[in-house]
Amino acid sequence: MIVRVMGEGQWHVDDDVARQLNGLDDRVGEAVNAGDEQALAALLGEMAELVRSRGSKLEDADLSPSEAIVPPEDLTMDEAKELLTGEGLIPDFPSQS
Repeated sequence: MIVRVMGEGQWHVDDDVARQLNGLDDRVGEAVNAGDEQALAALLGEMAELVRSRGSKLEDADLSPSEAIVPPEDLTMDEAKELLTGEGLIPDFPSQS
């Protein structure tokens, strides 16, 4: 999966990282529903760090489309509500059986 960290670039992440991001995305939705801005910022930071630390950064010239986007930690609650329609920030990733 290719993930864009807004303002930083794109990374390719493996299936394990994609699943972890999906779990964090669920928690982002919970934070937004609770109106918890501190938790939202912390979770977005955790998502970005996971992508940066476990992904492979793509060259800036690479124009591959992103399958998921991690917004900046200073995302407002209103902006988060707009982004979290449908599947959320990270598309649902099938778990391995």
